[in-house]
Amino acid sequence: MKRRQVEIRDPDGVFRIRWRGRDLLRWSWKPQLLRRVLPAPFVARHVEYSLIASTDDDVQPSERLLNIVLPALQQAANLRLDDLDRRVSVNLSYPPSWWPGEHYRLLAALVAIMQPRCVVEIGTAAGMSALALKQFLPPDGQVVTFDLISWQKYPGACLTEKDFADHRLIQYTDDLCDPNAMQRYHALLCQAELIFVDAAKDGIMEPKFLANLRQVGFVKPPLLILDDIRVWTMLKVWREIPYPKFDLTSFGHWTGTGLVDWLGTPWESVPGTKGTR
Repeated sequence: MKRRQVEIRDPDGVFRIRWRGRDLLRWSWKPQLLRRVLPAPFVARHVEYSLIASTDDDVQPSERLLNIVLPALQQAANLRLDDLDRRVSVNLSYPPSWWPGEHYRLLAALVAIMQPRCVVEIGTAAGMSALALKQFLPPDGQVVTFDLISWQKYPGACLTEKDFADHRLIQYTDDLCDPNAMQRYHALLCQAELIFVDAAKDGIMEPKFLANLRQVGFVKPPLLILDDIRVWTMLKVWREIPYPKFDLTSFGHWTGTGLVDWLGTPWESVPGTKGTR
């Protein structure tokens, strides 16, 4: 039987040539075509394509979300992240504490308001979000961050060994899109009160993770934060979340910040509140 050595696929506008399971060529042709057909009508440092849609036919926020968001915004306006700004080694045109526009002050503020004992992050990357989440943890709180590679191997990482010395920050290298991996950490995830997802944003990884998340028996419903919800590949992911949610892009990351009251009850379903907004 002839063994197939070359594989050519075109899912979601990505043209791939694979050899023995490895990418030899990967070309995202749809974004390039879109930029030619619909060039941006203004000049900006970074432009992403998105879409606006009605919200009256989508799941509404919950009362719990409103009660968390309002004080968190006030907190974000007043707090500082000087240590995080000093650590960033990459050449940025703005500091991580730039707000609104970046989400680090909002992340820190949500922890300050909620005081969660267990925070789970999906996507360690350089570690900036992990440090922001850790800054206002309660004394017995912990941030557990997941990535496919260790922070030591990530280019431009701003983490140090000292950040892990007090055991209030832990990293695991594993893929929670895999149901088996999800099961390995089930006991940990059950305790999560705040979950921040900033990973592949390719429209493939996130649905898999969210499907696995539905199988977790949480001690109490967590607050889920999704990054980049306005990016094209994340629009469908955000729209299809069936739980109470709040688009906080104007007060978070310019590419989109969404809060989800995981397993919560939408505002309209709360007795005595429908039509009072």
